[in-house]
Amino acid sequence: MVLVSAVGVAGFGWPFLAPPASGLNAHAQDAPWLFAGLLVLLVAVVAATIAESGLGPKAVAMLGVLAATGAALRPLGAGTAGLEPMFFLMVLSGRVLGPGFGFVLGSVTMFASALLTGGVGPWMPFQMLSMGWFTMGAGLLPFPDRLRGRGELLLLAGYGFLAAFAYGTIMNMSGWPFMNELASNIAFSPDASVSANLARFLAYCLATSLGWDAGRALVTVVLTLTLGPPVLRALRRATRRAAFEAPVAFAAADDGVSRPT
Repeated sequence: MVLVSAVGVAGFGWPFLAPPASGLNAHAQDAPWLFAGLLVLLVAVVAATIAESGLGPKAVAMLGVLAATGAALRPLGAGTAGLEPMFFLMVLSGRVLGPGFGFVLGSVTMFASALLTGGVGPWMPFQMLSMGWFTMGAGLLPFPDRLRGRGELLLLAGYGFLAAFAYGTIMNMSGWPFMNELASNIAFSPDASVSANLARFLAYCLATSLGWDAGRALVTVVLTLTLGPPVLRALRRATRRAAFEAPVAFAAADDGVSRPT
């Protein structure tokens, strides 16, 4: 995950990381395709690593169910005015299942939803990585075993509100560098300084995505506060029954036959 995230930071942030005279700017149009191929390989490495660390069939089944549910929720709003109900499920799932599982769940959910909605393109790897970070962040929130009730809901709602804006801002970075500089004074300029491009990028976010990000944030907060308690209980009950990490122990019965406990 660290390796994938490091490559992701480079893939998203290269306009601010590369100096104006860098040769990267000459190949800016190739970045999405190169990043797409590299991300597929890195996701395969992450999946193999998690499998070796104990991702059993029960966890894989839960991953499939939650990914399918999240993918089915996405077309309900189709992103119109930021109405994307899948985000609240990712927040709650990341909280219950932890950052590692959450990262994989977010990426797989976005991949499945892209196939379902026909949204496959050079932007898809960026969406997968952004959603992976979004879900992983929920798993990194404090007091996962102690905080319950209204306090936990407020924490998750607050995170969902802020992370919804962060998701939109990060996704803006995947397309903003490829705007035609001559068509707008808020497009990325390879010859401008980092500070000038940062000002252009902030203006671009305010002009294009602020309304959608606000809608996404508000929908996430409302659904988290209203549907959060039953969904959290269902996820925790399913996690206990799956018992991903529970070791199998054998105890000798009175008849001398060892049976699993």
